[in-house]
Amino acid sequence: MGLIITLIVGGIIGWLASIAMRTDAQQGIILNVVVGVVGAFLGNFLGGFFGMGASLDTFSPVGLLWAFIGAVVLLGIINLFRRGRVR
Repeated sequence: MGLIITLIVGGIIGWLASIAMRTDAQQGIILNVVVGVVGAFLGNFLGGFFGMGASLDTFSPVGLLWAFIGAVVLLGIINLFRRGRVR
């Protein structure tokens, strides 16, 4: 059950990040889920680096915020390599 929730929440976070970065038209559902899940790990790493990380095994608003930030950073890095600039 935890895997299903992770995929659903990852998809929603990835979708919201793609809307924020204006890449929603280029991505599908699968890529939104991948960006959301990888962004959650990246966001947790960034949060831990700044001393404000959330635990990956608990569901919290702080964790959702760091997942969104991580997904936006990931999409920015992808856009940088794809187009040569960040939107």
